[in-house]
Amino acid sequence: MNSVKFALFCSAPRSTLSSYDPPLPSKPLTIRRSMTTDEKTSVSRPHTARIRDWFADHLGAGPERKQTIYADLSSAATVLDATYWLQILFASGIATLGLVLNSPAVIIGAMLISPLMGPILAGGLALATGDVILGLRALVNLVLSCAVAVGFAVLLVGLLPFKEITNEIASRTQPNTLDLMVALFSGAIGSVATCKELKGVVTSIPGVAIAVALMPPLGVVGYGIGVAFTLNATEGMRVAWGGGLLFLTNLVAITFTAMVVFLLLHIDTDAVKAHIEAWRNDDRESVWFRNALGRWQVSERFKKIGSLPGRFLLILIPVLLVLIPLAQSFERLKREIAKERQENIVRRAATELWQRHLGSTADGGPRSFIDSLSVGHQDDKLHLQIRVFTNKPVTNAEKNDYARLLADRLNRIPDAVEIQLIEIPTTSGELASEARRERRAPAPPTVAQLEANLRQGIESTLRGLRLPADFRLIDLSVTTSGAEPMHLLVSYLGDRDIEADARSLIVEDIRTRLSYPTARVDFARTDSSFGPLLFGRNQLTVQPAHAVLLDRVGEALRREPTLLLEIIVSPEDREEIAKARAQAVAQYLTSKWHIEDSRITVTVATGPNRDVILEVTVGDTPP
Repeated sequence: MNSVKFALFCSAPRSTLSSYDPPLPSKPLTIRRSMTTDEKTSVSRPHTARIRDWFADHLGAGPERKQTIYADLSSAATVLDATYWLQILFASGIATLGLVLNSPAVIIGAMLISPLMGPILAGGLALATGDVILGLRALVNLVLSCAVAVGFAVLLVGLLPFKEITNEIASRTQPNTLDLMVALFSGAIGSVATCKELKGVVTSIPGVAIAVALMPPLGVVGYGIGVAFTLNATEGMRVAWGGGLLFLTNLVAITFTAMVVFLLLHIDTDAVKAHIEAWRNDDRESVWFRNALGRWQVSERFKKIGSLPGRFLLILIPVLLVLIPLAQSFERLKREIAKERQENIVRRAATELWQRHLGSTADGGPRSFIDSLSVGHQDDKLHLQIRVFTNKPVTNAEKNDYARLLADRLNRIPDAVEIQLIEIPTTSGELASEARRERRAPAPPTVAQLEANLRQGIESTLRGLRLPADFRLIDLSVTTSGAEPMHLLVSYLGDRDIEADARSLIVEDIRTRLSYPTARVDFARTDSSFGPLLFGRNQLTVQPAHAVLLDRVGEALRREPTLLLEIIVSPEDREEIAKARAQAVAQYLTSKWHIEDSRITVTVATGPNRDVILEVTVGDTPP
């Protein structure tokens, strides 16, 4: 305790001290007094409080500003604002259509419209202050907002005539740890921008809305659910899971960083609490939640997690749980990047060695150049498919020497490198000279002949390819390109799509048969059953309502020449009526789509039915 010392001296005349003249004190008197409350606070104030004051001062968040922030975020966590729900609907619709159209500009518009940032920040504020009423309001708002946004997206996807997974959709189905880091930074700056006193032009809030992108992931979830209901359940749920994981990542990251910012701001002062309590007494939604908690006696249970460590765990546990699948996706991304980097090294080495040893003739003239090069790995072997234009064939010795040089460059043994060489001769150079000198020698094949030979070899290799039961192979089409690996399209007949697991087995079988591990394989299904066509009583002619279905049948038959059509009719009263209907259907297809009569058969079934069933079968056995 501090002390104040006073020295007292007496200077009165001696005459006044005649009766009593005490000796002067030998040392000054010491008088002590206690410090005031303000003085104690200034001396013993903790560092955390000083950091909070510094943070609030730099944000311009004084007592009045804190009251405004608390009240605004409490108002944002509402379910009674019609404008809020209109924004949710419109943002969901714009985001879904932007994803389907693959338009980044439209998707950014949905990000800016979305009002989801308000209730999410309100959730972070509730965790920072231990406000149970605000936390419940924010939770109810977010659950209903997600349900409305996803439901509206599902409705839009169900109405769309096409359901292709665009790049914008695919990019939001595999979030990783980097997305969590973006959400953490975005949530922090969003909370700071909300707390900061507005001065001049506001530029951070739009950037935060674009960086976080809360609405597009919900649009992806709705798209996936819509696809699962209408086309493919497995593929649709995969897309929905990826979009949901991205939204959950953004949600927990923003809530966590918002909680940290509001704790640093020390927003829950006594003055702010008193102001908010007075505000809640006039807010009917807050009054309802408070009364509900009182009736349900929930408040006592919430006291168990009312401490600050408990609230931290409440948001930290979801962050850690989300981090598990995100880390797995990040590891896959690293492996893919490493694989692509390794393939680029192989391509550069293969191209450089080819140009050095086989690109020129002995006299320095051009001999060959690489048109395309694809790299694959299988059974610890490096597989290269090289397509070259050349005016001098590459001998087996040259090919073996090239493989050995490439293996040495890549630090591999020669047996670990397998090269498949496709040569396309040119019409000039040594081959043309030999053709002129030896008239009886066959002319070099043209590019068209080489492509035909390649297709014939592929068809021969894949002959006997089996599909699962209830599916029939229609055709195999092959496409080659200099920029991409070989592309095979498997056309099949069935009443549903082949399951994903069966597709993987078929793709692996094709790649193994072709010894081409990087071949791209896609599937195209043709419906095996069309119809029924419903005719009225004694109705014999094709009606406009039938034309849409019959045009689909005609298009399928024109596209796949090996398909046959069986028209199944049931006589209602007389067999003549049933056959007349079948004849009308066949005539429509032959006249409009020029389908041969030999590809159409009529079968009369039993039963009192006016329906006409159209069944498509495969005629000639495909290659």
